[in-house]
Amino acid sequence: MAAETAALLHKLGVESHRVTRGSLATRSPITGEIIARVESADSNIAQQTIARAEDAFHIWRNVPAPRRGEFVRLLGEELRAAKAELARLVTIEAGKITTEGLGEIQEMIDICDFAVGLSRQLHGLTIATERRGHRMMETWHPLGVAGVITSFNFPVAVWAWNVALALVCGNSLVWKPSEKTPLVALATQALVERAAARFGDAPDGLSTVLVGGRDIGEALVEDARIRLLSATGSTAMGRAVAPRLARRFARSILELGGNNAAIVCASAPLDLAVRAIAFAAMGTAGQRCTTLRRLIVHEDAYDELLNRLRRAYASVPVGDPRDGASLIGPLIDASAYSAMRAALDEARDAGGVVFGGERVLADEYPEAYYVRPALIDMPAQTEVVRRETFAPILYVMKFRSLDEAIALNNEVAHGLASSIFTARLDEAERFMAADGSDCGIANVNIGPSGAEIGGAFGGEKDTGGGREAGSDCWKAYMRRATNTINYSGELPLAQGVKFDLDA
Repeated sequence: MAAETAALLHKLGVESHRVTRGSLATRSPITGEIIARVESADSNIAQQTIARAEDAFHIWRNVPAPRRGEFVRLLGEELRAAKAELARLVTIEAGKITTEGLGEIQEMIDICDFAVGLSRQLHGLTIATERRGHRMMETWHPLGVAGVITSFNFPVAVWAWNVALALVCGNSLVWKPSEKTPLVALATQALVERAAARFGDAPDGLSTVLVGGRDIGEALVEDARIRLLSATGSTAMGRAVAPRLARRFARSILELGGNNAAIVCASAPLDLAVRAIAFAAMGTAGQRCTTLRRLIVHEDAYDELLNRLRRAYASVPVGDPRDGASLIGPLIDASAYSAMRAALDEARDAGGVVFGGERVLADEYPEAYYVRPALIDMPAQTEVVRRETFAPILYVMKFRSLDEAIALNNEVAHGLASSIFTARLDEAERFMAADGSDCGIANVNIGPSGAEIGGAFGGEKDTGGGREAGSDCWKAYMRRATNTINYSGELPLAQGVKFDLDA
């Protein structure tokens, strides 16, 4: 696998010394073997990189927005040309099945297309003013250097959500990828540099990558030149980062955990629900922030749905994500497997009946961690159910009334994604109402995962409150100014204030 990885990196434009002589060992979750040794940045390199980004911002902010959009258009072209190779690298490094790897690169392409159109729509409002002979309006200006910290499970798509918008808004970027997936970040950076070469006059340091550990992330958090930090990771990470950013009044976009639920009503179309639940709960080996982790089923549909899901869980193919037949790839590493085992034990102790969840292919891949997804019949929403475990575990519980189901949906610390399966309009509308789901994403007859770039992505409560993509996402990357212009020749004051002064 190391040879295939090296060939992919070479084709994508990554210099061999960047991935052969470093101190950071990169392993593929497919086999557990080391596939590269990556150079890590230190604090000096981080400071130099941020300084270059700030210099680039001072140039880039004065480039007309449609011209900035041209850069992103070229980046989208580079991503299209390299889609197969980059997706293969995502599969090797993150363990995603082939179609999910390709889907992640497509999401990058989609946000580039979205941002190119947006580059001609960064408009403010003209506002009614109470003063005769005046005009009041708002204008939007580039914010500054944006930092981006990404997680292993979507190693490039989340970066693309940020970079495409930040660039058309006139900002520069510094990206710290997960230490578990640095190779795909370096390959993506090579494509950025290809796009820059075609663009012709992009400033040096406009979009850069810093590979490293926690110290590099902390450098982005603490540096006053980073005016916006978009960070994806655990809620614990967000709790550590948010107050430090607030102390220096920096902006943040925090995409943190999710403990997502789906409600299945008695009226639900079960054929559709089973397919949706299976993908949402098992896809990406349960390692999405939008993974379905809690299933709340009406007592009249409970036994039939649980039996259908057990058949689906027993038959789903688990194995090497490259082979085209597998639908479930590996967990990212041993710590993820340990967390899953601990959660299963705790669920049993709480009265849960566990179906699946065992490790498989251990003889063939002793250094990798493949598991059969777990389906757990739970008597109640216990502590282990209310806590997110980043693995393919689905807890199933009964309800009688829709009010009870919505209360269970909302009874956890996170508020990212949710869904309801129903054939009744009143149930769907109740779920989406102000006193319904408290999540940032609330779907009907579709699972909680599978976001598109046209809708704002993010959630409430312990999910952090951040939003990326969607209709007005660009405003996070810009600063707003209110302008009042007096063309009257007089000086009426607002609110009828009188200030008569002989001068």
